[in-house]
Amino acid sequence: MYPSPNITGAGGWEAALQKAQAFVDELTLEEKANMVTGTPGPCVGNIAPIPRLNFSGLCLQDGPLAIRQAIYASVFPAGVSAAASWDRSINRQRGLLMAQEFRGKGAHIALGPVVGPLGRSPYGGRNWEGFSPDSYLSGALVEETVVGMQNAGVQACTKHYIMNEQEIQRNPTFINGSKVESLSSNVDDRTMHETYLWPFANAIRAGTASIMCSYQRINGSYGCQNSKALNGLLKDELGFQGYVMSDWMATHSGVPAIQAGLDMNMPGGIAFTGGAPSYFGGNITTGVNNGSLPIQRLDDMILRIMTPYYFLGQDSGYPQLDGSTYTSGGFFPKQNWVHEFPTGPTVDVRENHASLIRELGAAGTVLLKNTNTTLPLKQPKNIGVFGNDAADFTQGQYTLSLSSGLASGNYDIGTLAVGGGSGTGRFTYVVSPLEAIKARGQSYGALVQYMTSNFAISNGGLSSVTPAPPDVCIVFLKSWASEGDDRSSLIAEWNSTVVVESTTKICPNTVVILHGAAPNVLPWKDNANVTAILAAHMPGQETGNSIVDILWGDVNPSGRLPYTIANKEEDYSKLLVNSTELVRSTDPDAWQADFEEGQLIDYKEFDAKNKSVAYEFGFGLSYTSFELSGLEIQNEVANATRTPSPSAKILPGGNVEIWETLVTATATVKNTGQRAGAAVPQLYLSLPASEAGQGTPVRVLRGFDKVWLGAGESKTVEFPLMRRDLSFWDTAAQTWRLPTTAIGVDVGFSSRDLKLKGKIGV
Repeated sequence: MYPSPNITGAGGWEAALQKAQAFVDELTLEEKANMVTGTPGPCVGNIAPIPRLNFSGLCLQDGPLAIRQAIYASVFPAGVSAAASWDRSINRQRGLLMAQEFRGKGAHIALGPVVGPLGRSPYGGRNWEGFSPDSYLSGALVEETVVGMQNAGVQACTKHYIMNEQEIQRNPTFINGSKVESLSSNVDDRTMHETYLWPFANAIRAGTASIMCSYQRINGSYGCQNSKALNGLLKDELGFQGYVMSDWMATHSGVPAIQAGLDMNMPGGIAFTGGAPSYFGGNITTGVNNGSLPIQRLDDMILRIMTPYYFLGQDSGYPQLDGSTYTSGGFFPKQNWVHEFPTGPTVDVRENHASLIRELGAAGTVLLKNTNTTLPLKQPKNIGVFGNDAADFTQGQYTLSLSSGLASGNYDIGTLAVGGGSGTGRFTYVVSPLEAIKARGQSYGALVQYMTSNFAISNGGLSSVTPAPPDVCIVFLKSWASEGDDRSSLIAEWNSTVVVESTTKICPNTVVILHGAAPNVLPWKDNANVTAILAAHMPGQETGNSIVDILWGDVNPSGRLPYTIANKEEDYSKLLVNSTELVRSTDPDAWQADFEEGQLIDYKEFDAKNKSVAYEFGFGLSYTSFELSGLEIQNEVANATRTPSPSAKILPGGNVEIWETLVTATATVKNTGQRAGAAVPQLYLSLPASEAGQGTPVRVLRGFDKVWLGAGESKTVEFPLMRRDLSFWDTAAQTWRLPTTAIGVDVGFSSRDLKLKGKIGV
């Protein structure tokens, strides 16, 4: 798809585009090359200042849950926790407060949020950075996150575009001197649109300033020089007005990548790439001078970079760059800087954000089992706390450094509040579960006994627990995940099954809590002495306080699963390409991931195969109960055309007609219990496979709401359904098409707890 479409400023960026054009008009060719090429500096990524134009440069910082390398900054819950809240408003607030901290540190661009990986495989090492393997849920929450972040005046960089679904072989390798190319994710057009492109469309509609292209290949072509993905889908079909930046060292060519739609090369600096020059930089000036790179394309790259800068007011009164950043884990030591970046004093940007972190940590905790209303706890006097996830950190507060072994998960005792790699954060503090439980128990005089060595527990250590048995035993398990590798098991690590079995032998009232990567399978879930199970995910720095709020009932659990928990690992299709033969192969194109399952991932796979599950997508218990009634369906548009008008305006997000509400469904939800709580009614659609084609899911999520209700209270919940929600992607016509036959409607409390049925005809 050539040429790369030019920015138009559509979507309200017209005035900012004019300012950007005036800026570009003042640049020399060398300055233009610098504007699209990263340089060593104080941040993870840096665009050089131009002092004569009063431009102080651009600071790009990781990541999706914290200013990763900064000190005196908060560590927020990870994307998977945010998704488990099923709460649009708290996701927007999370985005806002995170971005306020980026802004306070002087960072212009936050490298997040994440909707790639989406979660094709439950073993994906970075799934936790994003939201959910369901494209609709991810789309709704990434949209709220982008709006929240940019409301703080910080540019969001939605990543990793696209089909970046495994860590193994994401970059080229060399075997006996032969270059083996990155994995190629091979996908059909319909799956691309209905699954992987879907949430990116939401992010673009929300106005995301930038998109980060991914490491791996897409249908044989590297993601950062795939003209169909960048020019065709992103800038043309979806009307994207911002800029495409490369993931770090994901650029494999200069002018060809630029012509294919790449606008900014990161990190670009020789100091970071081990002496190798950037594919951009001097190659850009050479390309313009020899005619291989049109100056108009270079100007468009800079216009795309500078328009969101002006649109968000970053040219006026933006905070100075925190000078501590590059001394606390930056890529570029100051002696390697090519340009001087103005920096200021160290700033504490945390403010009162801990309260939101604590609230979201609880909101993203899912109650899976609660036999005989074990929870909430009723002030037990003898509490046992067991498991290596309960304790405070023992190997540092930063899970990035390879030298510490943390990036490989090679640490035992210490709570797992977020994962590792570039999506992590540097903790100023953490409230461990043990610390919070001890404080709560001591507030009313309870005895808290604890053992945090899984090795000791597995080898009979609990025999020392006296008096036994405790009134309640709380077991904390964890599952490591990090950038750079995929998960090898879906069972919590560090001998977790033996830990649970050992505890239940002495304690008939055992509560098991899981932190870290998800999903996990739970081989002990049917043990009669396991009376409660909570999936607590990655709650950030207030993890202990968040779980205590749930355990003692200060907060009524309202989290719901944003994925499916299977009965056993073998029930999932692994969908990872990896084998001993592949690792040893010198064939440059050996690594091929064919997405033959199409849209049938997570609950869509289990529904298509009619498989039983342990806990289904959307499931979650409460300390109260709810009921649904009165489904009504109202067509908002009479005789809607089967496809959107091809002459309709293209705004960020695509053809404006695909976002038009065609149908509204309503239902009544009632709290039938004795205490206040939040219900999460969910709407699923079943498109006719006879029209949509083979591989159409049995049902797909197309609406949800989080409804807070007092005891006995009822409310009406509304599900607006847009054209895209009701359509399938017509590959022949290259557009969204409404079926001519009826669409099935189910409303319930999970993908398999469906209470109300109806049909839509449009």
